[in-house]
Amino acid sequence: LLENAKRNWFIGIRTPWTLSSEDVWNRTHKIGGKLFKVLGLVVIFGIFFQKYVLFFFLVPLLLVAGYLVVYSYFEYQKEIQK
Repeated sequence: LLENAKRNWFIGIRTPWTLSSEDVWNRTHKIGGKLFKVLGLVVIFGIFFQKYVLFFFLVPLLLVAGYLVVYSYFEYQKEIQK
């Protein structure tokens, strides 16, 4: 679902760089869709270890979100240097 989202102001990974470029939006959402699927599996696995819910949910979520922000920035920088 995330991988096919068109550029908009309501749904998706909305950073200044993804909103500025259709190509950056598409590349960021392609990798973001895959990372969020992996994150979903990690969270499901984490259900069995309730004592470590922070480790299996919050930490991976913050890492994925942070990575996607940085990724979109670098993809935008590559695009404007073309």
